[in-house]
Amino acid sequence: MLQSLVYLIFILSVALAAGGVALSSKLREKYHHDIFSTLLYFQAFIFTFGFYGIWGQAVIKSFLSLYISADLLERIINISVLLGLPFLVFAWLMLIQFSLVLSGRKTNNWIVAGFLFFNFSLILITGYFISKTDGIKPISLLKGFFVALNFVYSSLVALLVLFPRKKKALIHDYDRKIIAPAIFFIMLAQCIPLFFYTSEWYLAIIFILTFFSGNTFLPVYLNYGTLLSAFTNELPKDLSFEEFCRKFEVSPRETDIVREICNGLSNKEISGKLFISLQTVKDHSHRIYIKTNVKSRVQLINLVKELKIL
Repeated sequence: MLQSLVYLIFILSVALAAGGVALSSKLREKYHHDIFSTLLYFQAFIFTFGFYGIWGQAVIKSFLSLYISADLLERIINISVLLGLPFLVFAWLMLIQFSLVLSGRKTNNWIVAGFLFFNFSLILITGYFISKTDGIKPISLLKGFFVALNFVYSSLVALLVLFPRKKKALIHDYDRKIIAPAIFFIMLAQCIPLFFYTSEWYLAIIFILTFFSGNTFLPVYLNYGTLLSAFTNELPKDLSFEEFCRKFEVSPRETDIVREICNGLSNKEISGKLFISLQTVKDHSHRIYIKTNVKSRVQLINLVKELKIL
């Protein structure tokens, strides 16, 4: 029963990894922006670590447990996880660079170099203690490395997304307030079962599921949770009003509201003119702001004026 469950989770892991990479590639091809290349690299590195450093342990146990001693088997597993850590470091680097660009900040070569030096130094120190220390279990060091740094870097990414440079963020406030806490809580969902793990199979399964499913969040949300209007090709001048609405996927009812906003009507006046409730006007307006990547009716009016639509 347990073996069948492991096979099922492995197949699910493959499907999630393939889906995350495919969706990231789709974003890069659709929007032609470097930020989605960074997201694709993050997916490639994080899932490489997932299969090499996490599932690799199960493969090693399956093929070698009958032929070598338990002590030697544990050493080989620890070495395989240690060799997989560089993929994890590069995945964190890609995620941080993704969040920097998303929040309107610039990456710095010195920061990248310092990041890599610090993390690879930690890997070497961890490897040294694994090989030289008998009092500390290697699994505890490896868990500590993942839990501590995953907490630090995921928290940093969440803060960068949540607090962008003024007027420099590439996504709407609505999306930032979803993406930032989601990254933080996904990190907690990964770290908590691993923190308590010693040899319990159910904690290992929970960790694997949260690792693979959690790391597909960004490509899934960016494909299906938001329109990413900030990444669309530059809009030509002198668009017709209908072309503008089609470009931003504005619905017919929202089209009426955009027109009345640009005519200078208040929400209450729009409500009376279109015979809909005031709350409905506010709801439609909120969706319009998200679709057009603006934050207020003033910015919407300025966008329309800039494009010479009305």
